[in-house]
Parts: sequence; C-alpha cells; structure tokens
Amino acid sequence: MNFFKPTIYKKNIYEINYKKLKKMGITCLVFDLDNTLGLYEHKKCPDESKKLIEKLQKDFLILIASNNTKKRIKPYLDDLGVGGVSMCMKPLTFGLARMKKKYNLKKSEMVIIGDQIVTDIVCGKRFRIKTILVDPLGEKDLKITGLNRKIEKFIIKIYSKQGKFERGKYYE
Repeated sequence: MNFFKPTIYKKNIYEINYKKLKKMGITCLVFDLDNTLGLYEHKKCPDESKKLIEKLQKDFLILIASNNTKKRIKPYLDDLGVGGVSMCMKPLTFGLARMKKKYNLKKSEMVIIGDQIVTDIVCGKRFRIKTILVDPLGEKDLKITGLNRKIEKFIIKIYSKQGKFERGKYYE
C-alpha cells in the first residue's frame, strides 16, 4: 500500500533539491497552486515563490496544475509567465495528460509537487510520475479540501504505524 507515499517529502518548495531532480532527468516541474506556491487568500504569487520559480525556469519547464478555476490561477500564470491547467480534477490525470501532450514530455521527465496526498500525490502516482509532497503553507483551505485532509490524516496514521511515512520526517 505504497500508493499514497510520495517519492520525496519536504517541508516546502524551498527545501527541494532541484539540482538532484535535474540529475535524475526531470525537465518539468508541475506545481500545485493553493498551499504549495501561495496561500489560498493570495491573489498573485508571493515574492519568495516568484523568485524561486524565476530561478527554476533556467533549468526546468514550470507548469501549474490546479483544481481551482481559471480565474483563480490566471494571475499566477500571468505573473510567473508559465503554463498551466485549471479545473484539473486531481486525482484524475486529465491535466497531467494535457500537459504531457502539449509540451511533448515523457513521464520520466515530469514531477508533480503539491501539499495534498489525496489529490496531488495520488494524481502523480496514477499518472506514473515522480511525486513530491510538501507541508501546506497555511491552514485555510477550500471546503472540499477539509474532507481530503481527513482522509489524508487517516492514510498518514496507517503509514505511521507501518513505519512508512510520518509528518515532519522529511526524506528524498
């Protein structure tokens, strides 16, 4: 039952070893939006995240995959100058498939980075790409995310008992 276990687990997007990802052949970083790149209440990308994305664009194709609306993600896409897909319906893989096709990517070149096991990690696992879980930036979520967090808490409890995964024990 390693289906829910991320490939890599880090505290936030700033702690990820992007040089190591590049050496692994990763060319495309697919970021979740809310509680990964910025807080739910941010109208555009926070400066710290923007600086990181601008730096990463030298080595990677940066995309955003969000379950949120086009209206919500457009300011981020415009501000960062990146592509993305709204209404992805993660954990379904439509959004990742569209990105793969549009940018002529191989699955081995892609990684999805997000704060939710039930959406981001499961989506990546189903699509058979590497996954990176980060802790949520904040506690405020969409209402539907509250249910996902309860399911996630249950999954983590099982994994913790099995010694497979524990919140706060980061790994690569």
